[in-house]
Amino acid sequence: MKYTFTDRHNGPHADQAEEMLKAIGAETIDELVRQTVPEDILLDGDLPLAKAVDESDYTASLREIAAKNKCFKSMIGMGFYRTSTPAVIARNIFENPSWYTSYTPYQAEISQGRLEALMIFQTMISSLTGFSLANCSMLDDATAAAEAMRMMFNLRSKEAVAAKKNLLFVDKNIFPNVLSVLKTRAGALGIDIEVGDYSTAILKERCFGAMVQYPAANGEIRDYAPFCQKAHERGILVTAYCDLMALAIFKEPAAWGADIAVGTSQRFGLPMGFGGPTAGFMATKDEYKRFLPGRIIGASVDRLGNRAYRLALQTREQHIKRERATSNICTASALMAIMTGMFAVWHGPAGIRSIAHSCTAFAHRVAAALEKNGYRLACRDYFDTLEVLAPNVESIRARALENGFNFFYPDSNTIRISFDELSREEDIQSIGEIFQIKIPRIELDTTSPMLRQSEILTSPVFNTYHSETEMMRFIKKLERKDISLTHSMIPLGSCTMKLNAAVEMMPLGWHEFADVHPYAPKDQVAGTMQIIKDLEHDLAVITGFNACSLQPNSGAAGEYAGLMTIRNYFRATGQTNRNIMIIPTSAHGTNPASAAMAGFDIEAVSCDENGNIMVDELAEKAAAAGANLAGMMITYPSTHGVFEVQIRRIMDIIHEQGGMVYMDGANMNAQVGLTSPGHIGADICHLNLHKTFAMPHGGGGPGVGPICCTSTLAPYLPGHPVVEECGGKGMTSVSASPYGSPLLLLITHAYIKLLGPDGLRRVSQMAILNANYISKKLQPEFSTLYTGATGRVAHECIIDLRHFKAEYGVDATDVAKRLMDFGFHAPTLSFPVHETLMVEPTESEPVAELDRFVEALMCIKAECEAIKAGTLDAKDNPLTMAPHAAIEIAGDNWSHPYGREQAAYPLEWIKDNKFWPASARVENGLGDRNLIATL
Repeated sequence: MKYTFTDRHNGPHADQAEEMLKAIGAETIDELVRQTVPEDILLDGDLPLAKAVDESDYTASLREIAAKNKCFKSMIGMGFYRTSTPAVIARNIFENPSWYTSYTPYQAEISQGRLEALMIFQTMISSLTGFSLANCSMLDDATAAAEAMRMMFNLRSKEAVAAKKNLLFVDKNIFPNVLSVLKTRAGALGIDIEVGDYSTAILKERCFGAMVQYPAANGEIRDYAPFCQKAHERGILVTAYCDLMALAIFKEPAAWGADIAVGTSQRFGLPMGFGGPTAGFMATKDEYKRFLPGRIIGASVDRLGNRAYRLALQTREQHIKRERATSNICTASALMAIMTGMFAVWHGPAGIRSIAHSCTAFAHRVAAALEKNGYRLACRDYFDTLEVLAPNVESIRARALENGFNFFYPDSNTIRISFDELSREEDIQSIGEIFQIKIPRIELDTTSPMLRQSEILTSPVFNTYHSETEMMRFIKKLERKDISLTHSMIPLGSCTMKLNAAVEMMPLGWHEFADVHPYAPKDQVAGTMQIIKDLEHDLAVITGFNACSLQPNSGAAGEYAGLMTIRNYFRATGQTNRNIMIIPTSAHGTNPASAAMAGFDIEAVSCDENGNIMVDELAEKAAAAGANLAGMMITYPSTHGVFEVQIRRIMDIIHEQGGMVYMDGANMNAQVGLTSPGHIGADICHLNLHKTFAMPHGGGGPGVGPICCTSTLAPYLPGHPVVEECGGKGMTSVSASPYGSPLLLLITHAYIKLLGPDGLRRVSQMAILNANYISKKLQPEFSTLYTGATGRVAHECIIDLRHFKAEYGVDATDVAKRLMDFGFHAPTLSFPVHETLMVEPTESEPVAELDRFVEALMCIKAECEAIKAGTLDAKDNPLTMAPHAAIEIAGDNWSHPYGREQAAYPLEWIKDNKFWPASARVENGLGDRNLIATL
């Protein structure tokens, strides 16, 4: 028998699936599906997609596609630069499933490695920007700028709010993609943008913030100190959009008066990848920490008093604050942030400065030769980018292409050339040939009044690991502290931690895909564009829609982009009054946060005791909104883990009032091939490619959140100011890159082509089977809180622990922490219902792993019963003390009334493959009260 990719991807084998079906009382998998999914929404036939191909054939065809790309030397710049990913980082992090298959580090005790790695990133950003506080990454530079705009808006004084100060000044010398994203965000938040020249600007009375670029888009290094002083005198905050590499040698933004710094760390070892993924950054003053969006890593201590790291402050902000959250950011770009932090560790301060000096030295040599030969430059003080005013642009462009070079051409009389880490002497001589000038090999004076006076990267971590042996072992030391899919199942509900197959991941390192610039000429990127067009088509088919945008670079970004598409449609059709968005109370916290960002007023609709939307209440609220109803956000299957039988009635209620239905695709893993948002009746949806479509979570990103929609909404999808053929004509952007994170699209492309329509359907079936199997096996010790009309769950189940505190004196957190001693990451804790565990096993987990997880929970339940019976102490027991770190188990002092073996090896099979939590339980309050966000 030859195993197919589908066989390898799914955990249970065919004979095991039959036994599982018997265990849950279903005759066949089709019967289980009919018991789970309402019959009136099931698809009639297969998805009209190409049949599955095997791994070797797919890889061969992908090689042919890759060969269509032409990797010219990119000197386009504009926020995307050539760089070299150190092999020690590529091999040990980027290509290492122990790093890329871990989840966002909400469970600190089994996440200490990547928490420390993200702390390194924060420390790097803090050092280079000069600010005391940085978060642990943003999605990209443009969205970071947009978040900074909103942060300044939120920081307005009561007097400024009362005065309705809503004007943001933006210096005109800023990248067009950054400005485009600013415009998208501003319009929905009621912010006006004025673009002008910072040097002559008269800051108006209603101005609350300003944004400048450093160095400017044309390469100029400017002293913004007088501008900042003028702004501060008027109560205006200033954000600096920065080039991180430039900050290695030029004055840090905190030193010249900025209040916030944003940008991208792409130059620190991340391939361009046709635009992504990257890692944005944001840094600010400590006094603004409660307004800083995204996630922050902070230091605390564990139960034993040892230093430990954790997510600080806004850990679950969207779930708590919902529409009042500072942002809709759920996770950002952890894996890429970790890589860039390690780039700084590897090179150290001297190495980073050397790269920066090399960039600017090459720029100065070329500039001097150009000026000597009659070319004019836009500015006199610059870092790595030259803006050349030339009468013969087209002939220069032709010679550049002939020599394998790409420059950027802002208009018919201007050329921009950006030097980078990979610029070499032969490149300089080739540029001379392109411009038909001689460029002498001489050193020039590159001094500037804006040179940095302070040291960079002074922390020991940046001054220690400079041999490969040291670096390899440091990375491995951190890796060993974290649970990932290489260790065990990660049963996080609504997170879909499925297999990320090696064949899907391998092409990410191919230079044909990794080394292309998003603004490269069309004929150089035919291969990548084929992947993009294939995926746009396939995702539209899978969702039952007509169009797709791949631009959103996270699930939350997809939510926002989908809602903005609806908003754009209503504005274009003269229905600006439609501003009410109905959202169920069970929705993921990012839903109301995204709706608020998109400028909608939110109306909540309740759920009944069975977890279903109260349809009568929905009808009343929709009717009351009437002509003001914009639509409804709904997750399907619901966040409660069931397929609601009245879903089509819900669609009709919204459509009868002229509203649009946005379907959150977080739970799409139970839909693919069985039903679809379009077939059900939705108008638009987003997908989490990092959930349903096999992209890894990367320890907290990057992700991809494309949106699919009807032909009615297609013209209003996100556009791009540089790549005009991307998205809706005339529409502004939601992300920096035209197609989001194209390098990651290779993973989903492979996933769909290798599974084919039959495999995709089988995945959904097995996801439903595994969830129902766990739900059944846990009975009667644990009850499932919500089930569908026939007693089935969808692809996840919510385990009810609400009575545990009263009955056993322990809570859901104690159970979650105790699972770590068994080698498991906890399920989703206390969401969407407090004191519950939401379990999603995915289709990829084998029966043996499901049984181990069930046995672990049964063992924990027995310990709870022992507490109740008095045979385990009510205060000092294996649950309340969990998890147990090796340092405590092996220590001379053991004061607990239970034994070490029960603490560390409660079941026999744990001895064969023990995962040791890196710390004892981490103290949360201390870390928030005393925020320490750098090493």
